[in-house]
Order: sequence, then C-alpha cells, then structure tokens
Amino acid sequence: MTRSTLETRQSRSSGEAAPTIHVRVGKSDCPSPHSLANKVARVAWATTWLLLFRPTPRLMYGWRRLLLRLFGARIGRNARIAASVHVWAPWNLEVGDESAISHNVDLYSIDRIRIGDHATVSQYAFLCTGSHDITDPRMGLTHAPIEVGDQAWVCARAFIGPGVTVGEGGVAAAAAVVTKDIALWTVVAGNPARLLKERILRTGD
Repeated sequence: MTRSTLETRQSRSSGEAAPTIHVRVGKSDCPSPHSLANKVARVAWATTWLLLFRPTPRLMYGWRRLLLRLFGARIGRNARIAASVHVWAPWNLEVGDESAISHNVDLYSIDRIRIGDHATVSQYAFLCTGSHDITDPRMGLTHAPIEVGDQAWVCARAFIGPGVTVGEGGVAAAAAVVTKDIALWTVVAGNPARLLKERILRTGD
C-alpha cells in the first residue's frame, strides 16, 4: 500500500494550520493500461534494440530502418536514424523521406509520432506523447499524438509534449519546452516556449 499526501497551502486569517488530505492508493488500484500483447511486443523490440540496433555502426542506416519496419514503423526513403535513438513502440512511429534523428533522441511513442519529410530531430531531444492525469488519485495514463512537419527542426535537448504539432518549417530552439503547437515557419524558444521570430529561408543560393 503506497501513501500520497496532499497538503493544502491556502492561508487562513485565523492562523489555523492548513488541513492535510491523505489519499491512499493500493497497487491493485493502478493496473497497467497496456495489453499483454503490447507488453510482449515491447519486450521483443527492447531485446532487438539492445542486440541488433544499438550496437550498429553509425552508417548502417538501412539496417536500422529495416529493423524498425519489421516492428511496424513507417520509415521513409533515406531516413537517417542514429543507433542510440530510443523508440518506445516502433509501430506508433512514422518518419518521412530524408529526415534525420540524431543520437540519444527519446521517442516516447505511447501514442503516434509522425515526423515529416526533410525534418531534423537533434541530439537528446525528447518527444513525449504520454503523461498522467494529476487530478486522478491513481495518476492514470494520458496520451496524445505528436506531429513534426516537413522541414521542421526540433533542436538539441528540446522537449515536445503530448498533442503538440510542430508546423511545416517550424523550429523548437535548443532546450525549448514546447507544450503548444508551433505555427508554420516560426521559431520558438524558452521554457515555456514562446514565439521568437519567423523563419525565413534565403533564396538564390
């Protein structure tokens, strides 16, 4: 039996101590939302990742694309996915043509993650489709898909939260914490991420 304590912090004019609310949640009250088939598939993928995906040399992109496709991922032509990329559930992943996912990116694909064509996800970025309902004493799982548009860039160590769409050409700057959609061809930065500027491509080069 685990015990969670929530203390109200509202001040009282009488000076009385704030009441303490105790919520008791047993292990049996928090069943896993994932099916047995899902768990078995993830164990199979984790084993494959550890033995056949993670140890591969940098340039073996084709082999890693093949392994991801075998587990249901939709991977486009010449997509470059680093060996240290962690994918929670490949069957929820789609990566477009000529896109790049750099080392140590975490694709927490409880829900669908779609990365468009010619997009870039830089090192240590975290695309997180899952969360928990903090109003629920059992902290029930919540999830929503993430979409990264064509020619978009998720920079190093950026966090993209559940339900976020990074529009075509959009940029999440380094270490940005993105919880709202990024408009087409704009750059956001900061925590929480805010509009920084428009992204304008040079012409004539």
